[in-house]
Amino acid sequence: MESIPLETAASLAPKIPQIAISELAATPAPSPTAIKKDAIRTSLKASTMDAVFAAVFSITTTGILLSNFLVELGASPIIFGMICSIPMVVNLIQPVGAYLSERTTSRFRYSLLTHGIARVLWMFLIVGIIAYTLGWMNSYQLVVVTMVIVLLSNLLGGLGSASWLSWVAMIVPRQLRGRYFGLRTSAASLTNLICVPLAGLVVSKWPGGTLQGYGILVFLGIFAGVVSIGCQHFQVDMNPVMQNAAAVTPTDSKNVIEPQLESVESSPHKNVVQGIVNNKNFLMFLFYFSSWMLAFNLSAPYFNLYMLSTLKLDVSLVTLYSSIQAGANLLMLILWGKLSDKIGNRIILISVGILVAIAPLLWLGVEVSFFDIWVWLPLIHILLGGTSAAVDLCNNNMQLSVAPVKQQSVYFAIAAAIGGASGALGTTIGGFIAQSTFFGGIPGLFVVSALFRLVALVPLLFVQEQRGLSLTQIIQTLWIFRKKAVQTQ
Repeated sequence: MESIPLETAASLAPKIPQIAISELAATPAPSPTAIKKDAIRTSLKASTMDAVFAAVFSITTTGILLSNFLVELGASPIIFGMICSIPMVVNLIQPVGAYLSERTTSRFRYSLLTHGIARVLWMFLIVGIIAYTLGWMNSYQLVVVTMVIVLLSNLLGGLGSASWLSWVAMIVPRQLRGRYFGLRTSAASLTNLICVPLAGLVVSKWPGGTLQGYGILVFLGIFAGVVSIGCQHFQVDMNPVMQNAAAVTPTDSKNVIEPQLESVESSPHKNVVQGIVNNKNFLMFLFYFSSWMLAFNLSAPYFNLYMLSTLKLDVSLVTLYSSIQAGANLLMLILWGKLSDKIGNRIILISVGILVAIAPLLWLGVEVSFFDIWVWLPLIHILLGGTSAAVDLCNNNMQLSVAPVKQQSVYFAIAAAIGGASGALGTTIGGFIAQSTFFGGIPGLFVVSALFRLVALVPLLFVQEQRGLSLTQIIQTLWIFRKKAVQTQ
């Protein structure tokens, strides 16, 4: 599944005198008592455009197009699983990135250094494709080059992810997080809806072959990735050193967004590690998140491999399914965002998570027939798109809800590192299961994944969420819903 938002327990702490967001900016600015709403609106628009161009970069360097590229080169399921696990396992470096970012004076410059270089690195893949076309390297060597690029690019991205999330979380007003991040992700989903099938056609129909076609798309993706970094220049910059000293939270008023200092109770331990160890709610969230990432990624990367290698479907058809999934994701994101603002994220994660858990079972028995290709597989992708919209959005919201404001990038980094390592472990184990005759190959992997996903939802029952429903309230809500459903029958 493929990864934003902030409300913490600190927001309930006693308030002490306010400071201006401008005091947090990397570049010295006048010291008005608050930032104008227009500055916040400009930042949110810039962040949305960032998401659109970043989606174009992601389309060309991850997902179905990269999967097809590896299949064309003859990569085995184990190699395939290793490459798919790299973006997750490198999240282990996020705590280091958070540590470094908290000692900089500009979120934007740090993002430019990490994400900017990470995206330009993909130029080496274009060089590799040209060398392969000219016969200067074989397919195995090109697979190795791809692995190295994916590793280095994601390492740099991992160094910057926690800082970026902390930056955006400080900009978005608390009351708008669900709706805004739903809108932001919808913009990215609309980009996927339009661009993925077009990209699939380019790769499939390119006169020089699919590999050359993919190289052209990677070049366009790099350009879009650089533009997305440029969009971040128009966001209100933050000074991490000042942010940690102030521990601010944006709150809405008639004309301004005023960050407020939190009580020292919001971070009871000066030692952030000790604070994490003593934060039982955050640790329970980590247990749920790591379990879910392991269970989810047992099978998630192998759906595309199943269609491309087992069912032998054309890449243009598989990208059409991805476009359908993006469309369902787009339609549901706004709804999930508004709903999460009203009832909280946990109840959505539990109810929708059950559907996501059983989704791998829907792939069993799929064949190359008219009904399966044109009816069943599109329906599966519609379900995946609608449910993934809820899970991705609410997982991000939950992470922001359970992490304190002060040193928040460290909390985000710890969650990403543990979740990424678990996801990478799941992907790697999934690769071995997919090649194992004992489990029955990829279909057996789908069954194992469904069981693990259901079990992974259990710890979520014990995670406390700001403004969320308690376990008792969840049961009562489900009971009322059941009674209404019976009455309507």
